[in-house]
Amino acid sequence: EVQLVESGGGLVQPGGSLRLSCATSGYNFEDYAIGWFRQAPGKEREGISYISPSYDGTDYADSVKGRFTISSDNRKKTVYLQMNNLKPEDTAVYYCAAEERWFDPTLLPSDYEFWGRGTQVTVSS
Repeated sequence: EVQLVESGGGLVQPGGSLRLSCATSGYNFEDYAIGWFRQAPGKEREGISYISPSYDGTDYADSVKGRFTISSDNRKKTVYLQMNNLKPEDTAVYYCAAEERWFDPTLLPSDYEFWGRGTQVTVSS
């Protein structure tokens, strides 16, 4: 059974940094791409980044490009999202999810089969 557990959220001031972790289990790590998504109150879920551990392919939404970095530790079966220069508009619940199309992943939430429960990120002074 594919399981995903997010951690690392919290309260941070504008301009600060956080690193989110997505610990995975229950499958061969390279058989799925992992995406990070976020959802703010009253807004749709937004895809912000993905990584395909089988070939280290990555992509970012324009809203986070240059500020967020996704990476993976294949030995630990964990995906990280380093978030720098955080802004109040980054406040949301952050989710990681797994997509079976590891060779052609997307940032569309509907393409992802398995989801974690999320971790809250609040950017406020």
